[in-house]
Amino acid sequence: MSLRLNADILELKTRHPFVIARGSQDTYRTVAVRLVDRDGIEGWGEAAPQRFYGETPETVLAALQVYATALPTQPFHLEDAETRFASLLSGNNSARAALSAALHDLVGKRLGTPVHRLFGLDPARCPISTFTIGIDTPERMRMKVKEAEQYPVLKIKLGTADDLGILQAIREATRKELRVDANCGWTRKQAIRMLPVLEEFGVTVLEQPLHPEDIDGLGLITRESRIPVIADESCLVAGDIPRLVGKVDGINLKLAKTGSLREALRMIAIARAHHLMVMVGCMIETSVGITAAAQVCPLVDICDLDGAALLASDPYAGATIEGGRLVLPEGPGLGLSRR
Repeated sequence: MSLRLNADILELKTRHPFVIARGSQDTYRTVAVRLVDRDGIEGWGEAAPQRFYGETPETVLAALQVYATALPTQPFHLEDAETRFASLLSGNNSARAALSAALHDLVGKRLGTPVHRLFGLDPARCPISTFTIGIDTPERMRMKVKEAEQYPVLKIKLGTADDLGILQAIREATRKELRVDANCGWTRKQAIRMLPVLEEFGVTVLEQPLHPEDIDGLGLITRESRIPVIADESCLVAGDIPRLVGKVDGINLKLAKTGSLREALRMIAIARAHHLMVMVGCMIETSVGITAAAQVCPLVDICDLDGAALLASDPYAGATIEGGRLVLPEGPGLGLSRR
């Protein structure tokens, strides 16, 4: 069964400039991927490249041209397809993640069943999703908190010179559960100094406080912290997990880092074997990328799939968030549609 690959760059605007410790943006470019079989059935995927991980939309398109030479003749052989992509051209994880999502979508459509059912998962077990409040002025952050009224859990971006002021502004606006992501923005001393502050403000999760390569530092922070510490930028693929055992309380997997849905499943299994918490996160992307990641959410502890909800306009419909809880579509494959 021959497959045809199509790819186009999408330009996405966020409702507000999205600011984290590494910088600010209000325009993001992702790559929409479509695999079309000879019967005209389409599988959809999305690459959300990050310069932080060495990818851009242009490198994604170039990588896809290479991967297009190795598209499977039998899309049901998902494991073989993903292994071949990785061996043909390493890295380029968001590009391979888009192909993985598109292949799973195509297989689900041909079988007439949702991808999460192919994995044997119960969508009712999806956890509540956080909603991210980016770094901003106190007034605008309070406004963003009001806009996130339906979300019972908020994730706050820190890693600035005024982290205390940010926490104070948020707490003035809400008593909701707060989780914090420092995006590698602290030194060891800063992180240790912030731990009692986070406790005082009722923070329940601390994500990636230190530089990705400071694994021993993460271990130090985890030992000192009564708040669970989650590795994000320090954990890209399954092979990164062993060095994190005993250093953190959990991992955050994102399809743009893992390179495939099947690698995400492997990461969950390995993390569970080491008694680690598992979080599923996202980039700023449309409902295509969010819905692909959502397929594994019944297996995780923490869900942070608000990337499409931060957009001014999402060209696709898929997984939704209702009352804060992630709801997977029941259509075949990923269950996506165009708006």
